[in-house]
Amino acid sequence: MTQFILNDKMVQSSEPAGSTLLDFVRYHKRLVGTKIGCREGDCGACTLLVGEFINGAMRYRSLTSCITPLGNVHGKHVVTIEGLNMDRLSPVQKAMVDESGQQCGFCTVGFIVSMTGECLSDKSPSLERMISSIDGNICRCTGYKSIERAAALIASSLQQKDLSDPIAWLVHKGFLPTYFSSITERLTKISRPSIKKGLILGGGTDLLVQKHDEVYEASVGLMADQNGYHGIARGADHIVIGGATSTTSLLESSLMRDLFPKLYQHLKLVSSTPIRNIATVAGNFINASPIGDLTAFFIGINADLTLTHPDGRDRQMRLKDIFKGYKILDLEEDEFVSKISFDIPDANTYFNFEKVSKRRYLDIASVNSAISISVKGAYISNVHLSAGGVGPIPTYLAKTCRFLEGKPLNSETIQQASGIIESEIKPISDARGSKEYKSLLLRQLFFAHFVELFPERVKIMELV
Repeated sequence: MTQFILNDKMVQSSEPAGSTLLDFVRYHKRLVGTKIGCREGDCGACTLLVGEFINGAMRYRSLTSCITPLGNVHGKHVVTIEGLNMDRLSPVQKAMVDESGQQCGFCTVGFIVSMTGECLSDKSPSLERMISSIDGNICRCTGYKSIERAAALIASSLQQKDLSDPIAWLVHKGFLPTYFSSITERLTKISRPSIKKGLILGGGTDLLVQKHDEVYEASVGLMADQNGYHGIARGADHIVIGGATSTTSLLESSLMRDLFPKLYQHLKLVSSTPIRNIATVAGNFINASPIGDLTAFFIGINADLTLTHPDGRDRQMRLKDIFKGYKILDLEEDEFVSKISFDIPDANTYFNFEKVSKRRYLDIASVNSAISISVKGAYISNVHLSAGGVGPIPTYLAKTCRFLEGKPLNSETIQQASGIIESEIKPISDARGSKEYKSLLLRQLFFAHFVELFPERVKIMELV
């Protein structure tokens, strides 16, 4: 039984945990303001807000309900556009009307919900953050400039927001209905579910697209809210990340940003805000896509996995070793990734991630690559290098790494290493580009790693 608060009402459902939140709110509760668009999480027409009590405060995030398992909202507050409506327009709604941002109206609900979600953030308001909050919403009327003007008005109206208690401030200023003030107390009456045996499901952002019917009919074990499977912690010399940690939590982690100062720039183009809010780190690995961005990132830092069996057994494995063939993993039946860990880089270790895709937002990579490189004096002492999109599995370029270790860090070494890369990859021609294009692209991304990290030692003009 799934129990949660839907707008201002406590609801219970015996629908399968693997069914979608979108279908529940539209077909079972007739809240049809939430639209059906792509059913793949791309268009944002089905965007909802989901709030939960975390570390002593309510925290709300936008998500695409078409790929959200119903069971994942147990014990949470789900908000549709109907739950935001009052007897007058909120400042978000009014800004869209005043700037003619509604166009045909089909996508409008998703934009309003996404921007209201950003209003609920405990971060300092800015136009950049407001624009980023709608990176998962598509307007097919191409009315983006009017929507951007509306976003600017909203961001401006938030400058005096009380970050210590944003909900109270937003209720007082008419952004939210008054019932939001009582949600925290009401949620405490819902017990946390235990993980069940069956198909292990994290965020569901891949499986509910690729295997919707199979997930709907399966007995589902939900990881997203289970203790021990999410969060980021620092040990004496390593970092541990719960397998069910969301991509947004990864991007917002001060711990990760301290270790990787350009983390946001590296990964901000992974899917979109509402998908990142529910997609899990381990899910990106277990999807087994040859071009998973997080997979390339974590292979590049030589991450380890803890694989857990429901009977309590654990085993360790390098992430790079779990891929055995296209969509084939070295996993036992019912085994899942419970933790990801990696060594904390020292002051002489540098990291970079590169991705090229056909679209800027909401697109998978044509080719991606990550590198972690340690330098001692003028020489390369250790290196880990990954590549995606150039073979049937995410590729760890072992021969290239071995060649680079102990070599002087200069343009000649990098040029020589690029030839070894050619022998380690097996790109194919597909919709993302010809095999020749992908091979050339990886070479250029390999060069980009060194030009970005060591501009004084490696000159771009010496590599072309």
